[in-house]
Amino acid sequence: MDQLALLFVLLLGAVVSVAVGERLGLPAPVLMTVLGIVLALLEFVPNVDVPPELILPLLLPPLLYAAVRRTSWRQFAANIRPILLLAVALVFVTTLCVAVVAHAIVPGLPLAAAVALGALVAPPDPVAATAVAGKLGLPRRLVSILEGEGLFNDVTAIVLYHVAIAAAVSGTFSPWRAGLDLVLSAVVAVAVGLALGWGTNKLMGLLGDPTLQVALTLLVPFASYVLAEELHGSGVLGVLTTALFLVEYATDADDVTARLAGHTFWDIVDTLVTGVAFGLVGLELHNAVETAAGHWGELLTWAAAVVGVVVLVRLAWLLPATWLTQRLHTARDVGEEIPVSWRETVVMWWSGMRGVASVALALAIPLETDAGGDFPARGEIVFIAFGVVLATLLVQGLTLPWLVGRLGVRGDIGREKEFERQLAVRAAKAAKRRLREIEEVEDLPEELSEQMLRRSFDIGVRISPEMAEDERREAYRQRARRLKRVRRIEGEMLSAARHEVLAARSETGADPEVVDRVLRHLDVRSLR
Repeated sequence: MDQLALLFVLLLGAVVSVAVGERLGLPAPVLMTVLGIVLALLEFVPNVDVPPELILPLLLPPLLYAAVRRTSWRQFAANIRPILLLAVALVFVTTLCVAVVAHAIVPGLPLAAAVALGALVAPPDPVAATAVAGKLGLPRRLVSILEGEGLFNDVTAIVLYHVAIAAAVSGTFSPWRAGLDLVLSAVVAVAVGLALGWGTNKLMGLLGDPTLQVALTLLVPFASYVLAEELHGSGVLGVLTTALFLVEYATDADDVTARLAGHTFWDIVDTLVTGVAFGLVGLELHNAVETAAGHWGELLTWAAAVVGVVVLVRLAWLLPATWLTQRLHTARDVGEEIPVSWRETVVMWWSGMRGVASVALALAIPLETDAGGDFPARGEIVFIAFGVVLATLLVQGLTLPWLVGRLGVRGDIGREKEFERQLAVRAAKAAKRRLREIEEVEDLPEELSEQMLRRSFDIGVRISPEMAEDERREAYRQRARRLKRVRRIEGEMLSAARHEVLAARSETGADPEVVDRVLRHLDVRSLR
């Protein structure tokens, strides 16, 4: 098996693991990690030959962009205090604690290298958190905080990592310089992200064609990451800023085709890249095995100690931080989401899985220092990082569904239904207002006006039948049954039409482009 065949196996596994995970009630990223480990143990499977410095630029931009598309800037802004207190600050605390412990127990590990180890194992993986926790029916407030934590923690951790690596390689460290680098990295990244977001928004308007617009969204995350890194900014923060800008300002309510195509495209990208990313985590097992040859006992002890620090520090931080956030939370903090019970805090604690970023950062550690010597304890750092990723991803990832069920932490379905009903009412009222505006400038027959008025009401009722009164609800149900029958018959008619048009594609003299254009028209008509 060569590298290309291995890539196809991972892509196939990414697709299959989603279906298998849904049937078994297990997270797909965890299944892909297990698949990677199994492949790494097979003799005929080659070692992964991807330069470590390319792993993050190739995998993180699309994963981050896909994750941000599911949220909004206003949600982050509303939850900035919980995210900063419960998430970003925790990176500094975890980095410090891991550095102190690792420096004490690993012989020959300088403090700067220990800080690099702490920084690369400190951030929970944003993809693992959303992919695992997001499909367990958790309260939206927990998912929001986990998404914010995973996305913004990487920014902090990667900057700390680069500062620590520079200190370990050069042998010098300046706190003031490190603080300045952190600030400048953030400023440059935000500037790049906003500039690319604005430019992309304008370019989308010029392109017009949905296919070209979706293709552009695939290129933009990579461009934002690379450009921010070239200008010594944070590539992760650059991607986040660009994605948040586009989600907020590049959405045309009437561009239905582009929106449907974009959602489908990014769902596919997210599934495939996530699978490959976590498959690579498992495939990197060979690095850990090579490092541990001859002294498994010591390395496993050190890795277990660091895993214990990572897990316990998270719990020790979250409990008082959650209490403090609840005390600071007031009725004026509209939209702010916080854990409201110890059960939710425990679930949030157990959701802190590490992933592809930690492995990539560990593999990207330089081989030599500026003085020409070997990077101190590089092999030990890689092994410990891999141990932390495996322990948190497999143990926590596989047991999180059980823990959620055991604690009875579930989303507030009633609240979601009520919000859905409110949106349905607003949609119906907006349609009715627009109908009145049309009637002021156009002379509509009374029959047509009444028909359109009923349809404006139906717009909302189809979204949320609960918004209708009992009598009207029953009338709607009857109309819905008739409409369902009409749509079924119309669907069969459209199906016959599509089969006929598709059959013409293979006829002599038929123009495939014309056939495809007519077929797209029928497909769009079927969605209405």
